[in-house]
Amino acid sequence: MSYLSFEDYQKLDGRASEEKFNHFYMKAEALLENITNNFYIRNDITADVEFRSSRFKKALVAQINYFTEMDADTFESLNKMPQSFQIGSTSISNGTRYNSSGANESKSLVPDDVFVFLEGTGLLYRGVRSC
Repeated sequence: MSYLSFEDYQKLDGRASEEKFNHFYMKAEALLENITNNFYIRNDITADVEFRSSRFKKALVAQINYFTEMDADTFESLNKMPQSFQIGSTSISNGTRYNSSGANESKSLVPDDVFVFLEGTGLLYRGVRSC
């Protein structure tokens, strides 16, 4: 099921080209379905309240924008950037990926922006559902 057309994506502050949108859409959709416990697989997004469905769509836009900005959509590709590189006499060093305790820091597959949109909608609920 497609929750968002490219035209809707652009209206909601989408920054990716149509090619990038098409490339990253399926992965972004799968991540949001996972985060929301497949709510819109079991429920019709068009029949849901506007507040919740619009926030879900904005979260989907944020996820696609993140993938586009990072030009990656897997955990491995997001975190494989080299520490430093040199082109001619110019050297560029990225900040360390280790925090003060020595633990490895890594980029998340889902940006915090997604959770900003989903908070307060009930879509992040992880409790036990009654029958």
